[in-house]
Amino acid sequence: MTASRTWTAWSCTVRLTVDDPAVLGAACGALKALMDRVDKAASRFRPDSELSAVNQRAGAMVPVSRLLVDLVDVSLVAASMSGGAVDPTVGAAVVAAGYDQDIDVVRRRAPRPTAPPPVIPGWQQVQLNRKLALIGVPAETALDLGATAKAWTADRAALVLSKRHGCAVLVEIGGDLRAAGEPAAPWVIEVAERQGDPAVAVTLAHGGLTTSTRLARRWETVDGSAHHVIDPRTGRPAEGPYRTASVWAPTAVRANTFSTALVATGEAAVGRLTLAGYPARLVGEDGEVKELAGWPAASRAA
Repeated sequence: MTASRTWTAWSCTVRLTVDDPAVLGAACGALKALMDRVDKAASRFRPDSELSAVNQRAGAMVPVSRLLVDLVDVSLVAASMSGGAVDPTVGAAVVAAGYDQDIDVVRRRAPRPTAPPPVIPGWQQVQLNRKLALIGVPAETALDLGATAKAWTADRAALVLSKRHGCAVLVEIGGDLRAAGEPAAPWVIEVAERQGDPAVAVTLAHGGLTTSTRLARRWETVDGSAHHVIDPRTGRPAEGPYRTASVWAPTAVRANTFSTALVATGEAAVGRLTLAGYPARLVGEDGEVKELAGWPAASRAA
């Protein structure tokens, strides 16, 4: 028997499912506590977050918690793995595109003009002293960990809760899912571009499954519609051939690295995905679906 609970946080749907109903309450409390710690460390929208302090003091090395060290480290690994397609130094570009507050606030306000895209210094310019827990970015640079921190949280929560309670766990935070433990039967997952859209059903027994899309976090500007996935090559919202990408990988962070890269840089990321051999489902700008590397052929409209 499984039990599940759903709530809203980080402007997305959070769902925790366990195969031992007796532990659901405690597991939900632990997930919420972890998400709160990550928010205090890495939120771009909290002026009191550690990430805000790093961005405000760009040009200097800033003392931070071990948690933020881990989160920035993960973002740099993702940047390297993706060939720079998933770059944490796009923060100023995201703001220039209009995403400078929580997405609900951005959508409600009157459309504003977008700013010229800034020069993105590149992830190699981030200074990370793991031993002393110091982080520094170049002047006029801002970090945005949105592409990896959510997936890291899903990974961490699933592994910790499964081990702590001795049961199978499925954590979903927005489009990032992570399964841990040994479920009696694989979890059935509905994969869609946005919540409420037509979906395909696939099974997930272990590892991470993530969906990145240009369709969900969108807002209007005086220059037209914009979204949050930045192409680091241009500093602008991505305009590549794939509007949505879903990827399976051993972890949610790795899956998200590839799904984000595919939306951000299109065909430039397909080669790396092919070498990695991870299954993927890509939706083109015209809605055409392409399935790669063993994406389950039995997937069906849900």
